[in-house]
Amino acid sequence: MVFKARSLSLPERSRFKVPLLPIGIALLAVAPLLLYPVFLMKLLCFGLFAAAVNLVLGYGGMVAFGHATFFGGAAYVTAHAFKEWGFGAGSGLMIGVAFALVTGFLMGLIAIRRQGFYFAMTTLALSQMAYFAFFQAPFTHAEDGIQRVPRPNFLGVISLSDNMSLYYFVVIVFLLGMLAIWRVIHSPFGASLTAIRENETRALSLGYQVNRYKLTVFVISAALSGLAGSLKVLVFQIATLTDVSWQMSGEVILMTLLGGVGTFLGPIIGAALVLTIQNYMASTAVPVTIFIGAAFIICVMLFRKGIVGEIDSFMRRERVSGWSGEEKVELQ
Repeated sequence: MVFKARSLSLPERSRFKVPLLPIGIALLAVAPLLLYPVFLMKLLCFGLFAAAVNLVLGYGGMVAFGHATFFGGAAYVTAHAFKEWGFGAGSGLMIGVAFALVTGFLMGLIAIRRQGFYFAMTTLALSQMAYFAFFQAPFTHAEDGIQRVPRPNFLGVISLSDNMSLYYFVVIVFLLGMLAIWRVIHSPFGASLTAIRENETRALSLGYQVNRYKLTVFVISAALSGLAGSLKVLVFQIATLTDVSWQMSGEVILMTLLGGVGTFLGPIIGAALVLTIQNYMASTAVPVTIFIGAAFIICVMLFRKGIVGEIDSFMRRERVSGWSGEEKVELQ
């Protein structure tokens, strides 16, 4: 007796992924009842930051060491807008995003003319120039930073002074940012960007204006990084030079590599891993960098595609081996 096992159609396969969104939203809703809200907000800020960097690194194929300029620069501008100019939460965030967008456009115009190692070094050099500019600027207050930044109301009526109300505000902004990233990835622009990453020479021969695609994704990534930095100011009420240092750029790249370059959720998982190590190992006698370095070595040795990348690769192999075409099962 012979039965035929049919392969799953695309709509049927997608059913298994549909519950992930409501489950994720439900977890975000109840998370502050189980964990410290400020830590969760920090995780969301850096998760969005790492996801923004992943747009350039994972989908654009460009290693950039300058995103701390957008993250920390937007933090400075937003903090100044809140404290000195009296802007509300929404308008202050938009000012930070606008600063990051313009800065990303100017930096991108210079950097995208180079490729590979030279692109990375160009972004690093420009980032260091920006670092010293922020250090010298009067409104940043040098090493002291901008402290005691107020938490203004949103739309003039929603108070963000309480950690719980601020948490849900950060969750909404985080989800909107991730939605924008998802839309970029799953658009014709995202498909073209992937094609350029895989074979730039062939894309040029097909008529793609490669530099325009690179500049566009670089600017989008810069704007989202600025949004993450502006959110961080709301949470911690301070903007410092640490946010614009090259170490911050390296740390967020590490988060992306640990979680999985070129995956949607990988950067968030990587950010959660790094921040958890920093949070729970900071009280030990061993430096936190050793724990993070050990985690990175283990990931390189065992999960070369990152945590989410390896899981996704495993699931793809299982799907192909289990449902490729029609399989005949003969019962003896």
